Amino acid sequence: MASPTKKLCVKPEWCKGCGICVAFCPTETLELKNGKISIAKPESCVACGMCEMRCPDYAVYLTEEGDN
Repeated sequence: MASPTKKLCVKPEWCKGCGICVAFCPTETLELKNGKISIAKPESCVACGMCEMRCPDYAVYLTEEGDN
């Protein structure tokens, strides 16, 4: 499991709306909104990396807290 200093980020413009990340998110943090990825509950994210590992479009990723 990733460090709690990781932050979940999304690039909706890269998302094709396949829903793979939503299906694999153990905390239901992500959702599809208007056919694109969205962070529904940021406080629920445990930075496990399941979404990042499975996204074929690199539209979901974890970054170090404070990185741009």
